[in-house]
Amino acid sequence: MSLRALAVAVRENAHVPYSGFKVGAAILTKTGKTYVGVNVENVAYPEGTCAEAGAIAAMVASGDTEISEVYVVADSPTPVTPCGGCRQKLAEFSTSDVKVTMGTLTGEEIAMSVHDLLPGAFTNHHMSNV
Repeated sequence: MSLRALAVAVRENAHVPYSGFKVGAAILTKTGKTYVGVNVENVAYPEGTCAEAGAIAAMVASGDTEISEVYVVADSPTPVTPCGGCRQKLAEFSTSDVKVTMGTLTGEEIAMSVHDLLPGAFTNHHMSNV
């Protein structure tokens, strides 16, 4: 199953009783495994989680730590990019050239690298003196 198909399918499981805005994410790792996530809203806004964060958490819980590709999908007129926090989370587990594709349910897509999404990312390199 393609990353797009996985993201579209899992998107239906999103818990969005307040906004109704479902997002699905699928991650492919360097080991060839895939992980999915959905956004989960909470009445104590902003305590919800994003789809990308959920997929990353599932990946890490399974022992994987290296992302090789990402797909994010939402029912929007144009593709939705990951929020700032998720861009940093993606950068934590990716190289700067990892492809992140954002898509809509109607098939419109935009692909960018992690570097394009978060130029000047804060990385472990910045912590080398600690």
